[in-house]
Amino acid sequence: SVQISDAEGKGEILPPTIQNIIKGYNKYLRPFFDNGPVSVGMSLDIASIDTISEINMDYTATIFLRQRWTDERLCFDGNKSLSLDGRLVEMLWVPDTFIVDSKKSFLHDITVENRLIRIYPNGTVLYAIRITTTVACSMDLTKYPMDKQTCTLQLESWGYNINDVMFYWTRGNDSVRGLDTLQLAQYTVEDHFTSVSEAVYETGKNSLVTPSRKFEFSDSIFVKHFCEEFVFLCSTGVTTVLTMTTLMMGARTSLPNANCFIKAIDVYLGICFSFIFGALLEYAVAHFCTLHRPNSKEIPKDEDEGAEEERNGVLAAVANSCSASDNTNKIDSDKGSKTSISGKKERNKHSGCSSPMSVMKSLFCIFDCFHVKNPYHIDNYARFSFPLSFIIINVFYWVYYLYF
Repeated sequence: SVQISDAEGKGEILPPTIQNIIKGYNKYLRPFFDNGPVSVGMSLDIASIDTISEINMDYTATIFLRQRWTDERLCFDGNKSLSLDGRLVEMLWVPDTFIVDSKKSFLHDITVENRLIRIYPNGTVLYAIRITTTVACSMDLTKYPMDKQTCTLQLESWGYNINDVMFYWTRGNDSVRGLDTLQLAQYTVEDHFTSVSEAVYETGKNSLVTPSRKFEFSDSIFVKHFCEEFVFLCSTGVTTVLTMTTLMMGARTSLPNANCFIKAIDVYLGICFSFIFGALLEYAVAHFCTLHRPNSKEIPKDEDEGAEEERNGVLAAVANSCSASDNTNKIDSDKGSKTSISGKKERNKHSGCSSPMSVMKSLFCIFDCFHVKNPYHIDNYARFSFPLSFIIINVFYWVYYLYF
């Protein structure tokens, strides 16, 4: 293969136009070295986003990065651009662009290094490369799996500050393409935007361009898997608690442990676990009451009548005591005088007796609500209260996490 160093020493292997361009060219000096910064236009196509990892808080993407700038030293006569071999790029000055939050990146080199260099007659240079990079993305998983994450890809010059190199987007938001047709496993691309800013270091201010992508978790995938697990739970019976515990542990292991916050999935699984545990408690209570009332199917009517007679007996005793007191007061009042004052006292005493009776009647009604007359009624109450409370809690849960 032809080496670049050989090409620099042997001009005969290069076309005459290229020989004239690189004659006296110094690739170690940037364009407009003494006349202000060089402007570098950026654009990129997203070929694919392979993975979005919540546990590692990063994503892996393959992109086509294109950079465009003008180098007055590369002007030539003609009306057509020159497309050069990518290996000749080392003969020219190129921006030292790097990805700020990249964990690891590599340039594709099959079958040769995927680089493109094109020179226009006015000295404009188009430089394109194909790279795959894994970029860190700080995620807030409080509302997982109803979360929306914004991940960035910051491009910056490594050694040049804003006095030497200025980055800009060539077409604004349209400079980032390929997101409309992107298919992801769990997320959907909700929106994207671009920005230009400056990064401040001890060595100065560097130009920084940032394409940002807003990813939204696909709720339908989570709901589908949860419904499958729920059907499985309903068919397992006794092992529901163990299966639910396995789901909760699985949700925790698939997410980062460093985040000390409660996620939406933790809350939902906790609610489901509480209802399953409550169903087991309800079964235990009903079974215990049934064992202590073996003839509960035949007894309820007699028990109801006995309880009613007991309450009526107590209330009748209270009423008799009140009436006896009333009769005594009435005789005493007749012997003394039949004035309006004694009548008022009589009414007051009578109302004083009726007040405790009404209070006791209310207490009996309250206690009667908590009294289990028939163990079979526990299941009837549970069939109504469990689904109703679960629906109410779900309404509050989804409204809170979807709209707040």
